[in-house]
Amino acid sequence: MDRIILDRVLHPNEEVSIEGPPMEAFRFQKGRPGALITLTDALGRDFRGRVLFVSAEKASVWVFSQFPSATESPLEIVLLQALPEKERMELIIQKTTELGVSRIIPFKSRRSISLEEREAKQKKAHRWQDIALKATQQSRRALVPRVEAYRSFEEALASCSEEGLRILLWEWQGKPLKEVLGSFSFQRVYGMVGPEGGFTQEEVEAARRMGFLPVKLGQRILRTETAAITLVALLQYEWGDLR
Repeated sequence: MDRIILDRVLHPNEEVSIEGPPMEAFRFQKGRPGALITLTDALGRDFRGRVLFVSAEKASVWVFSQFPSATESPLEIVLLQALPEKERMELIIQKTTELGVSRIIPFKSRRSISLEEREAKQKKAHRWQDIALKATQQSRRALVPRVEAYRSFEEALASCSEEGLRILLWEWQGKPLKEVLGSFSFQRVYGMVGPEGGFTQEEVEAARRMGFLPVKLGQRILRTETAAITLVALLQYEWGDLR
């Protein structure tokens, strides 16, 4: 549903019809006449197209170019982000989407602001998926990252049920990220980023029990948005498609 995949081979300079299951993804991406979208064909190749027509049941798209390589990384990155204050969540969603994150899970940690406190000041959470969609369109990605429902710290840990590397950014006693990346190789990474005040010792121990490995990004203390963006970029550089 997050990606428009057609069960046919595509070629530049042709008009194609979107209907059936791919139409759900088209609606999710808010396709409209004149919009530029990325399509994936039956061979897994990505193409750029312009929407010509949209009805309730189908849409037509003029395919005008093929990307020289896939727009999506082979690495799946799930970012678990402690909810920051002000506009920082919007920045995190925008920039990590451009860098190729797959999913974003906002959560409440001991030292972070709650969604209720944040919404009382200025309602923003309802815009998060739209921000991811706009960043996807700007970066010409084929897949729109899912910004999942806000949840507790414990629920965020429990949501990491599939196979993959689990890391938690902890500035005090974590292993250097460079050392960790040089020791493993994964196709899925769960990266947990804390609030400005960092994680508590109890949270770190709870994460460890769930298989998370504490890591750090050098000796300097980074803002939460800087840490999240840097983590995704380094993971993509090491194991993904950021070259």
